[in-house]
Amino acid sequence: MNLGLLGASLVMGISAIGSGIGVGISGKAAIGAWKKCYMSNKAAPFVLTVFAGAPLTQTIYGFLLMQQLMASSADPIFILGLSIASSITIAFSAVFQGQVGAAGADALAETGKGFSNYITVVGLCETVALFTLVFSMVALG
Repeated sequence: MNLGLLGASLVMGISAIGSGIGVGISGKAAIGAWKKCYMSNKAAPFVLTVFAGAPLTQTIYGFLLMQQLMASSADPIFILGLSIASSITIAFSAVFQGQVGAAGADALAETGKGFSNYITVVGLCETVALFTLVFSMVALG
């Protein structure tokens, strides 16, 4: 079995698992925030979907990294190790982005203020995944 290809598939799968968990967390919060708005006869801000969907990008990063790993001629053991480390980091980024997005959705629905502040913190979580993607590609050479 080619351990490099195993690693490449793991990076896609584990990153996508993180995205799914993150979207689940932030999506539940967005729905709860909309419910609070409806119960208070306030307009439900559609922009909460930004928080709910933010962790999806980590699946894209996993796919991009998988493509690079599959094309790499690096040592298969190195590829496997890099894949596991990178995918776990990307997945955790998505999970925590979901948690931050959940807090942002709740706060925005309650106050109607602070979107730019909340989305900045969501972006900081995103940056961890981006750095992981880029540094992993650099490590491949």
